Amino acid sequence: MNKIGSVRMRKIEFTPVSGKRERREFVDLSYRLNGDDPNWVPPLRSEALELVTPGKNPFFEHASVAQYIARIDGRPVGRISAHVDRLALEQPPEQGMGPGTGNWGLLEAEDEEIAHALIARAEDWLKGQGMTRVLAPLSMSIWEEPGQLTFGHDHPPTVMMGHQPQRYADWIASAGYRPAKKLLTYELDIVRPFPPLIQRIVQAGEKNERIRIRKVDKSRFDEEARLILEILNDAWSDNWGFVPFTEAEIEYAGKKFRPIVFEDLIMIAEYDGEPVAFMMTLPDLNEAIAPLRGSLFPFGWAKLLLWLRKPKVRTMRVPLMGVRKRLQSSRMASQLAFMLIETIRRNAVAHYGATRGEIGWILEDNQGMVAIAEALQTRVNREYMLYEKPL
Repeated sequence: MNKIGSVRMRKIEFTPVSGKRERREFVDLSYRLNGDDPNWVPPLRSEALELVTPGKNPFFEHASVAQYIARIDGRPVGRISAHVDRLALEQPPEQGMGPGTGNWGLLEAEDEEIAHALIARAEDWLKGQGMTRVLAPLSMSIWEEPGQLTFGHDHPPTVMMGHQPQRYADWIASAGYRPAKKLLTYELDIVRPFPPLIQRIVQAGEKNERIRIRKVDKSRFDEEARLILEILNDAWSDNWGFVPFTEAEIEYAGKKFRPIVFEDLIMIAEYDGEPVAFMMTLPDLNEAIAPLRGSLFPFGWAKLLLWLRKPKVRTMRVPLMGVRKRLQSSRMASQLAFMLIETIRRNAVAHYGATRGEIGWILEDNQGMVAIAEALQTRVNREYMLYEKPL
């Protein structure tokens, strides 16, 4: 350890993650550095390990990934993942990704100096991959936990949403990054009926014999999952940040979602017999796993299985919904959306005891979805920021 005047100069070293031992260290850092935050929900360790493991997470099939652990005197003090998604490189630049855009995410650091060193290490790796721009943080795909939490630290996140300290946003900005896009989540009281105008729109749709709102059929799970993701890929294809799902990711998502898929919470809208829209709602699994502190043993697995049989939750989250692109500029699109939301609202309250809903994330400039959220008299409860920087 060197000293210059009264300033201690620390040597920060980086260990590439290449095996099971480093991968466990990489994952363990988040539990140690966030353990004192009462609103951080520890993910199941098996899930956290699967996310960062080649051969487990199909993201690795179309991305080059480098993961690093920062050490001081051999002690782990931070981590970061840098990645180049080849599917993202193929997207139009005006949609946020595109040629030359690399990403980093999963940042954890004890202090600002360590955070800056990790970000610089990720940037150097991205430059070596020929990247000219960074869009971050992404952990690791846009479909997983995008963005840095900048508002809403006073309450726990819902299932599949990130939760990072506010200081990380300051450190990212001081590393030369500027805001690229804000992602919003909206919360609403689902016990209270929706405003009269929305009720009239829904009632008119229910009288339309050409419209059918149906439950997913879990006995045809794989077929229904593919149908939903096919609509999603079409509905979101022009959205900022869009990267299509691969066949492997569709299968993987189906496997991951299956335990928390309930037929009366995921609806498909048909028009003249054609599936044209869907809405996926998930009971907030975080309410069940928060007390487990990341472990299913010795008794956590039994508690979780019992909860999954018939969950009683306070919150339902809507992570995904979409209407086929050819209908998006029509009145039909908003009517179908309101019908899906109202149908699931009734089921969530009656069958699961839910009192609160969360919709998101939604791009801040997605006028259609923002208008729907505002019409339902929601409020923004969390904001996530994606940042960018030229290399």
